[in-house]
Amino acid sequence: MNTKYWSATARSLTPYVPGEQPRLANLVKLNTNENPYPPSPHVLAAMREEIGSNGETLRLYPDPTAASLRQAIARHHGLLPEQIFVGNGSDEVLAHVFLGLLKHDQPLLFPDITYSFYPVYCGLYDIDYATVPLAADFSIDIADYPRENGGIIFPNPNAPTGCLLPRSAVERLLQTHTESVVVVDEAYVDFAGEDASMIPLIDRYPNLLVVHTLSKSRSLAGLRVGFAAGHADLIEALNRVKDSFNSYPLDRLALAGARAAYEDHAWFTQTCQAVVRSREQLNEGLRALGFVVLPSAANFVFARHPARDAAALTAALRARGIIVRHFKQPRIEQFLRITIGTDSQCALLLEALREILATPATSSAPSAPAAT
Repeated sequence: MNTKYWSATARSLTPYVPGEQPRLANLVKLNTNENPYPPSPHVLAAMREEIGSNGETLRLYPDPTAASLRQAIARHHGLLPEQIFVGNGSDEVLAHVFLGLLKHDQPLLFPDITYSFYPVYCGLYDIDYATVPLAADFSIDIADYPRENGGIIFPNPNAPTGCLLPRSAVERLLQTHTESVVVVDEAYVDFAGEDASMIPLIDRYPNLLVVHTLSKSRSLAGLRVGFAAGHADLIEALNRVKDSFNSYPLDRLALAGARAAYEDHAWFTQTCQAVVRSREQLNEGLRALGFVVLPSAANFVFARHPARDAAALTAALRARGIIVRHFKQPRIEQFLRITIGTDSQCALLLEALREILATPATSSAPSAPAAT
């Protein structure tokens, strides 16, 4: 590869590796935490209406302020539109957060086992960072974050573990680090219960920023819409970065579809509840097969089998047309992250695992930390 034209930045990057998107027939795809159910029918209707009979609107730029979408999100969460920033998926929102709010002299702090895009952003924007080890049970312990920092970020529920930090703990963290921005990445929080989100704390803590995506609970991974909610001063920093990068991050169809998704609360509630029910059933099924399953508040589970190697299980499942996510990372290399699918998909997974476990293992799995 001829890299002589690359910048020093491009040569130094270790890019994020997204979940595999194979094009295989009859695939049971449980590796990228997509919602197994379609979006609200109102989403499709709104997008068709936006296109119109001849696509006339597509020759026009979308609203650079995304005013109608921000109003819908703000109304849903009891905030003001000035407290909402939207972007092309929560990954773009996070990218602007890292550059606009987390690039300081002191290191940024985040867990050692967490969303693997965080160190990538730090490399891209030359942000100093330090990781904080999760506790033995894979939970985040806020007592481990006493040091000076240029900001703190973590998913809640955490990824890929699915473990949830209660609101009271996050509030103590906000009170301790009043001079730092604390970013809570809530990509999966809608599967964690009504009182799990930190958005109700925003008006009380000017240093809190909460990031959401419409990819998971609103079934819009293919539309690419995310948002941040926080004090208007924090949002203004994100707008300054956005308008120095791309003033039109969301197209007309994304704006219309996302707004319709946020306005159909009944569909959102129904699909979230269905995923949670399936999650609990899958937990029971995995434990019956001897798996250790971490307590998940997300639309996935994180599980290991004490007698089977995770990489071997992943390969055996793939041979049966089922793909799950396996991370080759210290402490979690013996875990599988399994997206919650439909009940029929989960049943196929359990049946495949039952068959695999009924055959002799070629080697014993390395030891892994106990989890409750």
